[in-house]
Amino acid sequence: MVSVIPLQIEGRTAIGVEVLLPKTTLLAITAGEGYIMCGALDVQLLNERLKDREIIAGRAVGVRTIEQLLNAPLESVTDAARALGIAAGMSGREAILIMAETAS
Repeated sequence: MVSVIPLQIEGRTAIGVEVLLPKTTLLAITAGEGYIMCGALDVQLLNERLKDREIIAGRAVGVRTIEQLLNAPLESVTDAARALGIAAGMSGREAILIMAETAS
């Protein structure tokens, strides 16, 4: 099952996506030009093989719900996210607020 969840975070709009798969759940939240995701996100791949795309993204591990993803500290972030001021250790919520500022 796939759930799409509209989120309001300090007056900013974000979209949460939850994908229930056998033995795991994929979680992502997107705002503006970026997103955060559960541990399935491969930040190294985005930084190395897809570097030219300048993907703004962060990864949190050990999360099982959208709310946990918002509250968890980011374990790693892409170079493009770092350039915006998003850092490892920052909460998902803080990162999403910064990403929301990149909305075109």
